[in-house]
Amino acid sequence: MSGEMSMIGSVILALFLAGYLGQQFLPPPKPKVIGLDLGTTFCSVGVFQAGSGEVQVIADEEGRKSIPSTVSFTASGVLAGFQALVLADTHPQNTIYDAKRFIGKIFDPEVLEQESARYPFKVINNNGSAEFLISTNTTFTVTPEFIGSRLLLLMKKMAERQLGVSIHKAVISVPAEFDETQRNYTVRAANLAGLEILRVINEPTAAAMAYGLHKVDVSNVLVVDLGGGTLDVSLLNKQGGMFFTRSMAGNNKLGGQDFSQRLLQYAIERVRQEYGVPPFLKEDIHRLRQAVEAAKINLTLQDSVTVRVPLQLHIPDSSGAPQESSLAPVQFQAVITRELFEELNKDLFQKILAPVETVLAEGHLEKGEVDEIVLVGGSTRIPQIRRLISEYFGKEPNTSVDPDLAVVTGVAIQAGIMGGSWPLQVSAIEIPNRHLRKTNFS
Repeated sequence: MSGEMSMIGSVILALFLAGYLGQQFLPPPKPKVIGLDLGTTFCSVGVFQAGSGEVQVIADEEGRKSIPSTVSFTASGVLAGFQALVLADTHPQNTIYDAKRFIGKIFDPEVLEQESARYPFKVINNNGSAEFLISTNTTFTVTPEFIGSRLLLLMKKMAERQLGVSIHKAVISVPAEFDETQRNYTVRAANLAGLEILRVINEPTAAAMAYGLHKVDVSNVLVVDLGGGTLDVSLLNKQGGMFFTRSMAGNNKLGGQDFSQRLLQYAIERVRQEYGVPPFLKEDIHRLRQAVEAAKINLTLQDSVTVRVPLQLHIPDSSGAPQESSLAPVQFQAVITRELFEELNKDLFQKILAPVETVLAEGHLEKGEVDEIVLVGGSTRIPQIRRLISEYFGKEPNTSVDPDLAVVTGVAIQAGIMGGSWPLQVSAIEIPNRHLRKTNFS
């Protein structure tokens, strides 16, 4: 008997030794499960690298890791990501964005009409579900999950190109407030892209995992997710490796696009003051929008930036009447300071604190009882927003992870766990809170 036990022990030791040597000297297996963040404004894809335990967020051919959640339809085909974004101003009626706002939702007719008024493309009502009307060579409708599928297909192809293997399985994130129908339609979008979804994980939980909070001793985690179009605040309670969402609040009409819009309005007014007429060509508006978006991003690191944009304007003649015969080329230039940017958006920034106060009240928690404040979404880079949050809590938020990539990083970790990658990590288990409802301030 002792001989048999000794033999079993030797076999186990040999297996462990073989595994160790394999990790040291053999190339790690290619990841076959990807992590997907299908965001309202941007989307990303990542993988967990076996052996090193590192997450790789996959970039496109230009090195960009955040891809616009935009899909455009032309007579020759369907474009997604940056290729579609280029057409947003010149072909606005056939360029769809913010589709995530509509996926899996049933709308009252009046509410859907109000929502559709915000967009240059046509949103139609199909028995309470939203669909988008497209007119190219023919006129047809597409669903929000079809838009999502084109973005997920792009992410899938990016991963396959980078990894050199076919990808068929994924883990995907969704907002914590998504109900079962919205989650199912998100999974359907992935299925349309040829992907089997192994698990759906809440975005706040994914963000907490990216910050490593599933492996450390913390209890109460506040996740502030401010992206391009929405603000989501979630209060998580962690017990062991399990996350429980205590409360949620947000504003689905507040985000980086709104801050950029204030800058765009300022730039248009400056053009009108300087030249007597505002820009009116779609191409000029597009260039101005790109310029102020770049300025907003640069102001996170610089105190001021100079915007220079070539425009074509109908300059008024000496009598004050616009010259109808020709367009005059002008070079618009303006210095935008961080102070000006903060003043233009002062009221919008203040709105961020309302859902923070609500989740604490509904979660029956004092400010001082929050162990970690996690920032997610590119707009949380804005210095004034970080200042507001740190002053409110009396301590600095955790900024150790790129806020643009926090969710996809956490989803990729979960994808590695689902794929059985080594080194093994503690899986984040979410306790469903089916009675929880999100408070919205929009």
